[in-house]
Amino acid sequence: MVDKLEKQTQVKGLKKSNKYSYIQGTRITDHETGNRVYDFQGARLPSVTTVLGQTKNKKFLTDWKNKVGAEEAERITNLSSKRGTAMHKFLESHIQGIGYDDLTPIGCAAKPMAQKVIEMGLTSIEEYYGSEVMLHYPGLYAGSTDLVCNHNGLETIVDFKQSNRPKKEEWIYDYYMQIAAYAMAHDEVYGSNIRQGVIMICTPDLYYQEFKMQDAMLRLWKHRFLGRLDQYHELERDEKERANIDPNKLLEEFEKDK
Repeated sequence: MVDKLEKQTQVKGLKKSNKYSYIQGTRITDHETGNRVYDFQGARLPSVTTVLGQTKNKKFLTDWKNKVGAEEAERITNLSSKRGTAMHKFLESHIQGIGYDDLTPIGCAAKPMAQKVIEMGLTSIEEYYGSEVMLHYPGLYAGSTDLVCNHNGLETIVDFKQSNRPKKEEWIYDYYMQIAAYAMAHDEVYGSNIRQGVIMICTPDLYYQEFKMQDAMLRLWKHRFLGRLDQYHELERDEKERANIDPNKLLEEFEKDK
């Protein structure tokens, strides 16, 4: 919790552009499945994280849990989740120019991580269009992205991540697909031209990493996300009808331009 009696951290914030007027949906957790869904104007759409989570290869995660034990795995997962949430709150407050501090042990661990991201990553941002933006591709999926901005002259989707250790690129393919999904949704609904995705990662010992994808590479990950989306609908086929918009049609469009 934020101790309001303590002096709040004062931040300058980033330059805000009102180029896009974002549609606000409602985030809901399905009590039966525990999956996150979004309601946009009466249409319930699966979250990007649910789509990726339901279709990923879980062998690595299973092996890790077996190695460290279920109790320790749960402890590490919960700690990482809380620390990531706290880091995101610091970053969101900085971006919006809102004074904020968190003096809890989790907050004290997350604050320097957020400051590292600010120092190493956010300095390349010229202006931002939205922070913690809900996005949806009508009839297909939805989600919340950390930041939509102009990054070194390119309209960009940015995702902030905390990690217990440095990442190899082959470990973050789902992050690429997550950003690609948000970029595709933003372009579809707002007529934008998102050309870049940036993933900003920081570890508790303040090791900062940045992964970028632009243009052709971004298009490749859009294609791969659509493949995962099709897998998700295959898994869900027995429980509900396929989406009105067939992901295969979008895949065919991407194939034509390859």
